[in-house]
Amino acid sequence: MIKKLLIVFIALVAIQSNAQQGGGSPYSFYGIGSLKFKGSVENRSMGGMSVYKDSIHINFANPATYGDNNIATFANESHPVKYTVGGSHNTSSLKSQSSSDNSTTTSFDYLALSVPVGKLGFGFGLLPYSTVGYKLETTNASGNPANRYEGEGGINKVFLSAGYQISNALSVGVNADYNFGKIENSAIEFAYNTEGGILSYQAKEYNRSDLSGLNWNFGLHYKKLFTDKLEFQGSLTYSPQANLVSKNERTFSTIVLDYSTGAEGEVNAIEADLASNGLDETTLILPSKYSVGAGIGEPRKWFAGLEYSAQKTSNFNNPLYDNTGTTFEDASKISIGGFYIPEYNSFSNYWKRTVYRAGLRFENTGLNINDQSIKEFGMSFGVGLPVGTPRNPFSNANIGLEFGKRGTTDANLVKENFVNINISLSLNDRWFQKRKYD
Repeated sequence: MIKKLLIVFIALVAIQSNAQQGGGSPYSFYGIGSLKFKGSVENRSMGGMSVYKDSIHINFANPATYGDNNIATFANESHPVKYTVGGSHNTSSLKSQSSSDNSTTTSFDYLALSVPVGKLGFGFGLLPYSTVGYKLETTNASGNPANRYEGEGGINKVFLSAGYQISNALSVGVNADYNFGKIENSAIEFAYNTEGGILSYQAKEYNRSDLSGLNWNFGLHYKKLFTDKLEFQGSLTYSPQANLVSKNERTFSTIVLDYSTGAEGEVNAIEADLASNGLDETTLILPSKYSVGAGIGEPRKWFAGLEYSAQKTSNFNNPLYDNTGTTFEDASKISIGGFYIPEYNSFSNYWKRTVYRAGLRFENTGLNINDQSIKEFGMSFGVGLPVGTPRNPFSNANIGLEFGKRGTTDANLVKENFVNINISLSLNDRWFQKRKYD
């Protein structure tokens, strides 16, 4: 099982390394970039709704779901160890009042393992938290390039989770995340002679920030069967405010343009004295966040839920940059979603064992540019394809498709229409299984 997961992981990394990285969201220019991680493929296929807890999927959003994760309800066996790995492919069309462009990216999304021990469960893994990827260019009154901005990088998380089943209905959990990564960006200012021709020498500013820090996430999960067929599930999470340490460097240089080859070269690089202004090491705030959700359904048949989350992004600031016209406001998200399984233990029809998912999400990203709140909308669909047999239905492949939009063309901003294709494997194995024969 582990060998299979490693093969999948290597394949995803290879895909990411060879994918087109010619851009991303222009809104990743701000803050620590665009938030990359929005849950597992199973959650994302339900509008990002993460209220639901079962025994064969890892729920990254709420650490309480790691408690008492056994599959005794499916078979007379226990202690399933869960592995999951996921990736995504994004295609975006970008449009402003004066121009349009396209962007395509492929990326690794997460790799995780969950190990239950009775009522106690543990999980750990790796996932990207935010991503920076943009190429922007402004023009002067003559339509010639004036400034060019490029950025790449982001923040990753290594997490360790623990959940405990307090009673048959209630579980609690805690999650520790170690955040690390780097963000690089550059700005080139073009210069022209009196006739309007571009000069051979241009000015460039380069910035790099290496970030690290720890944050916590606490969770509660309630699961109660009220009738033979009707089950209620509720979820609550809270992440207190945390800090990231950012070690920064900045250089100024001259770009030499070779008109015969089109090549660019840097000369006369000068490192800025950030220490004199106290900017060589700064503190970035990871704002506090909470979520609350609830839903009802029939076990192994259907589920429908609603989740609300809010984050105090108005507290975020980055002393290293002064983004004129940009402020941060409190972010919020509403997710609505669910799933349906025609017949989970069908022997005769594979598609009756398939999980069908759908959802919607409405999000205020917390970014305000030129007095315009940047909002995001997504509509998602997905399927969970059984990999095992009806007698061993513990592993599955998940495919999700999301259509959405972000931003606006008002106030000289950019509107994005995007399509996300998400793929994951959720693999289950049973440890500590008693042997029937010696």
